[in-house]
Amino acid sequence: MDDQNRNLILATVLSFGVILAWTTLFPPEEIPVDPATEVAASVEDPTLPAADPVTPAAIPPTSQTEAEAEAPRIPIATDELTGSISLLGGRIDDLALVQYRETIDDDAPIVRLLRPVGQPGAYFASFGWTAITGVDPAAVPGPDTVWSLDSGETLTPTTPVTLVWDNGAGQIFRTEISVDDRFMFSFAQSVENLGEAEVSARPYGLLRRHGEPADLKNFFILHEGLVRMTDGQLEEASYKDIRNYSFNESERTQAERLEVQQSGWIGYTDHYWMTTLIPDQSTPFRSTSKYFDSRDLFQAEAVLPITTIAAGETATVTTQLFAGAKEWDAIRGYQNDGVDRFLDSIDWGWFFFLTKPIFALLHYLNIIIGNMGWAIIGLTVILKIAVLPLAYKSYVSIAKMKELQPEMEALKERVGDDRQALQQGMMKLYKDNKVNPAAGCLPILLQIPIFFSLYKVIFVTIELRHAPWFGWIEDLSAPDPSSFINLFGLLPFAAPAQGSILSLIFIGILPILLGISMWLQQKLNPAPTDPTQKAIFAWMPWVFMFMLGSFASGLVIYWIANNIITFTQQYAIMRSHGSKPDLFGNIMGDRAKKKKAAEGEDSK
Repeated sequence: MDDQNRNLILATVLSFGVILAWTTLFPPEEIPVDPATEVAASVEDPTLPAADPVTPAAIPPTSQTEAEAEAPRIPIATDELTGSISLLGGRIDDLALVQYRETIDDDAPIVRLLRPVGQPGAYFASFGWTAITGVDPAAVPGPDTVWSLDSGETLTPTTPVTLVWDNGAGQIFRTEISVDDRFMFSFAQSVENLGEAEVSARPYGLLRRHGEPADLKNFFILHEGLVRMTDGQLEEASYKDIRNYSFNESERTQAERLEVQQSGWIGYTDHYWMTTLIPDQSTPFRSTSKYFDSRDLFQAEAVLPITTIAAGETATVTTQLFAGAKEWDAIRGYQNDGVDRFLDSIDWGWFFFLTKPIFALLHYLNIIIGNMGWAIIGLTVILKIAVLPLAYKSYVSIAKMKELQPEMEALKERVGDDRQALQQGMMKLYKDNKVNPAAGCLPILLQIPIFFSLYKVIFVTIELRHAPWFGWIEDLSAPDPSSFINLFGLLPFAAPAQGSILSLIFIGILPILLGISMWLQQKLNPAPTDPTQKAIFAWMPWVFMFMLGSFASGLVIYWIANNIITFTQQYAIMRSHGSKPDLFGNIMGDRAKKKKAAEGEDSK
């Protein structure tokens, strides 16, 4: 077995092994959830006040279903969002994304992000105050305070609304709520002290989620759960991690809290959606993640510093709430406006140094071209140009190795079974002719991190979700929906459902094109003489064809384009160095050998 083929097989097996491990050796972990916990009665009372009044403890969970249903609502209407604000707690608990549907069908319902208590998967944001001194704990607004509408009728980007609550003890609390044209709300919480003594309180914002999301992917490549930034340090905690929190005496429940000194944010991220509390980025705050086991409640809090309001004075504190789609352009805009490292809320993974620039380039190509499928092909061309110097050296080395084939064959005949002499002779040949036998596998090795990075980008970014290419490819984030079992739609019955075992066998057009492109790329070189190598090479394109058949079609498009460009580059470079790949001869040569072997069997 010569070194050229050995290195190529090594690189190929490595690629195959890593991809196989990526998809099969790390199955998503199932987290059993007892549905009864959603409505179970609380064992410990989470409404107990804090032992230390300076440390607001459990901002209480509650199940005010009847009050929630009866509370008046304020409509929300923007080009991106629709829903309403409940005057019970001033909650944003009814929010849907106008531009996104649950499936690619035109009549599919739009995506709902937040839901009120009493509905499955209740999930809301609320803002309030915790009493410190000079005011009774019951005389500050909390999650169950019924506010009144002070001004405004409908929350739009041009018309904010203001809520008001008078505690009857000399303090008037107001919350002015505004929203921009994307996904950012602002809550300006103010206290007007009409009393004769100063009062102190701490403003807070909270996100409360009843149980895990129903569409939780539980896939290791994707983070879902808590995400927060603390003075430049990103933390991600899955729902399982949150359930395993230790009991915190100060919070009177399972919790982990951090004191943010300069800047940060805290929230929950789903596959494509996110809600995040963002205090003023120059203000310290307490970032707390809680879990109430008896009621299966997840809660994220941003508790701001104590605000002291002198008699006759008014104090205002503003906190932002991001609630919407994890669009790269929108989140980048908020980061540029001062939200510290907000782009890191998107799960870029271990290869973030590749996934971030790859997606940025893909994004700008999509803006120029206007189609994400063609943008992927454009990205492939750019990446191949970027690695062309290395690929050039590799293909030149391959051409020189082919030139040495007659000398290698003569060396094998001369030394016979003496493997040590064969190795020494081959190394001398390489050295004398300045050939690097390891260079041949370099292009394949370079593809591995790029492939995984693009796989990550296609899987986690919302810009690929439901993005069409042309024809039958209507969602680049999903597998090719066609299938040869119904002749790619010509026969009057549907293809196997995506995710079924049959769909892994009866693959579509793109995976078949992938297998053919890999097979043609192999035929640039004669088949190895070693039977083991020959068998591996013969099966490899078709194994990859079926294995990648269930991958996102955008990724398969990248791989096909990469194979075609690699084929063209290798053919041109090898010809420019005197090596003339005989593609047709290699294909027909394989057939001739098979025919000759069959005739030999028949003659016996």
